Amino acid sequence: MNDLPDPGMLAALAIVLPLVGAVGVLLTRRWPDVREGISLATGITLFCLVAVIAVALESGEAIHLQLATPLEGPTITLDVEPLGMLFALIASGLWVVTTIYAIGYMRGHHEQNQTRFYTFFAVAIASAMGVAFAGNMLTLFVFYEALTISTFPLVTHAGTLEARRAGRTYLGILLGTSIGLQLVAIIGTYAYAGTLDFAPGGILEGRVPDAMAGILLLLYVFGVGKAALMPFHRWLPAAMVAPTPVSALLHAVAVVKAGVFTVLKVAVFIFGFDLLNELSMTLMLQWVAAFTIIAASLVAMTKDNLKARLAYSTISQLAYIVLAALLANQSGFLGGGLHIATHAFGKITLFFCAGAILVAAHKSEISQLDGMGRVMPWTFAAFLVGSLSIIGLPPFGGLWSKWLLFEGALDAHQTVFIVVLCLSTLLNIAYLLPIPFRAFFRPLPEGAAATRHEAPVACLIGMAVTSLGCLTLFFFPDPILALLASSPVVMGGLP
Repeated sequence: MNDLPDPGMLAALAIVLPLVGAVGVLLTRRWPDVREGISLATGITLFCLVAVIAVALESGEAIHLQLATPLEGPTITLDVEPLGMLFALIASGLWVVTTIYAIGYMRGHHEQNQTRFYTFFAVAIASAMGVAFAGNMLTLFVFYEALTISTFPLVTHAGTLEARRAGRTYLGILLGTSIGLQLVAIIGTYAYAGTLDFAPGGILEGRVPDAMAGILLLLYVFGVGKAALMPFHRWLPAAMVAPTPVSALLHAVAVVKAGVFTVLKVAVFIFGFDLLNELSMTLMLQWVAAFTIIAASLVAMTKDNLKARLAYSTISQLAYIVLAALLANQSGFLGGGLHIATHAFGKITLFFCAGAILVAAHKSEISQLDGMGRVMPWTFAAFLVGSLSIIGLPPFGGLWSKWLLFEGALDAHQTVFIVVLCLSTLLNIAYLLPIPFRAFFRPLPEGAAATRHEAPVACLIGMAVTSLGCLTLFFFPDPILALLASSPVVMGGLP
């Protein structure tokens, strides 16, 4: 790898590149084709750059870069490790697919303010890259907040009263939890540990009393509002007023994944498995995650609006990853990391389909979808694929992440959580499969035309790519598992 630039500089470039793309989008706002071409080219270039960084990481190079020292002690530092590398690959890769989809959706739905959409989308991805490559909690917090602020204009994109109300809920909960809880936990961590740098095995063990460690854990888990753990979940269904590409960004590409990624990072690099297993607070938070898994699924079953049902499904699935982090063992870590990938592909497929249905058929309620599989067969076939992956049925990737979560629960001697996961799977079936079934097997309403009318081609391409991703992750999960297994979190625990 000696012929390549310094990998630390490449990591910094991965943050700068989307910002340059955002400027390019603004400068070409009068020429939509050029504007969208710049957005797509930036996404492709970023993914290639992240892939180069992944190669450098695999070769054993240390990827570290100190950007600034705003405070005496803590620094703004980039440090690439396997879990962050996985998040960066998913976010940058799905940005490309979402951009292709967005071109068809935004034009097909005649959305206003498209330049603003592509601009802030790029800024949000730059923030996600910063979260992925953060070398300590201060750096992660800075980019975490930047992600919240940059996605606020996307949530309020429509400019309606409902959108502004949703934006206030979005910003209020995410900034309230991060500043009121997470920042307090970060300050407490630095006070006890004297550092905020991520370290395998954690930095708090032996430096903080168990009672205070439990309080810090509580502050971190609820302070990461993007993980949408109940009761700090209302921002997620409220944000569904945004255009579907934004929903895809929120649910699959960046925002919620940044949340659960942060919970995983805190669990393994701030606390460490040994300390987590000693804390009574860990068990309490495991039960909060389990409650969220079931409660959100039950709420999803009551929703007739398609995006609202998918939003509560996301809340439930995110709690899988929070639970995986709190199981505090290697199987849980691997299962949580893999579930970030499998859920990303499954859920983005479902939201792509929801947007396609809105653009082509102008329908947003599940009760309106009878017989629509005859009108939009490719869209509902993709919806079935995404549903089966979220449920965890073969031959789709969601099976393996759930399998590892089962193993994590067994390793933690918490068989009750296996029951929770099994019940959740049954609820997944109950709220997802009736949608494609009624589309394919119920007749069209009387007088409705049966002429095929799919969404724009760009939307179909996006759905096809993510559906193929769901299938590919079933047959080829090993590259992701190998990447996660190369983490010092896992390697340090191997004989």
